[in-house]
Amino acid sequence: MARLLKNPIALVGLAIIALYTLIVIISQFWLPFDPLQMDVAHILESPSFRTGHLFGTDEFGRDILSRIMKGTGISLLIAVSATAIGATIGTFMGVWAGFLGGAWDHWIMRLADVLFSFPSLLLAIFVMAILGENTYNVIIAISIVYIPQFARVSRGAVLAIKNNEFVRAAFSSGADRRFVLSRHLLPNIMMPIIVQSSLSLSVAILLESALSFLGLGVQPPHPSWGNMLSSARKVMMLAPWTAIYPGLAIMGLVLGFNLLGDGLRDILDPRLRNIK
Repeated sequence: MARLLKNPIALVGLAIIALYTLIVIISQFWLPFDPLQMDVAHILESPSFRTGHLFGTDEFGRDILSRIMKGTGISLLIAVSATAIGATIGTFMGVWAGFLGGAWDHWIMRLADVLFSFPSLLLAIFVMAILGENTYNVIIAISIVYIPQFARVSRGAVLAIKNNEFVRAAFSSGADRRFVLSRHLLPNIMMPIIVQSSLSLSVAILLESALSFLGLGVQPPHPSWGNMLSSARKVMMLAPWTAIYPGLAIMGLVLGFNLLGDGLRDILDPRLRNIK
């Protein structure tokens, strides 16, 4: 914790994420306007303190600030859930592949290679085409994208330490595989997993926004940053604020997770600490 407080990059990222988290909490109890309520009297109204629409309104007269605040919770829920599922399954596969070796290692990593052969967005679209358009399916699609990434990271970490003296000593003392995995291997590979998780959260935000932009993610009228940008395409020349503010919301959260990931990497990687 002391090293985290001394790292300005991580602190800035953490502050940005904390701000978005605060927005999610506030949006559960208060919003400036109903994000689903249409108001034909205020269609495409520019940002104004006088009317209370600080970010303006969209083509249906809905308050953009309220929709962005509501969409923050949806985007964070999808990103955190998908990353957690992908990290759990991928880490389990990678640890067993690296620890057991042999046929386990071969087939698990070949499966990872197959998934890696698809670009992330195309793989997510392929999964969504099979499962259908649903918020829960977005989580499944993004988690499938992440499974091979975490499998590679965890396998490499296990291979780097499984032949170390403390692991051999544990086996020599009569410890079984489960004990060695839980007490010696997993605690020592958490650093790259934590860093990968923080960086993956930012990509998950982009993937969710891209899927919603294409009409495969969160479905209207429920607000999502991606489907807000998709709707703004029709009117962005006339009302640029309909695209600017959702785009800035995406950029800010992605920046926060990237800064936090870079800061955690600097803090947790002893090689980088020694260089500095």
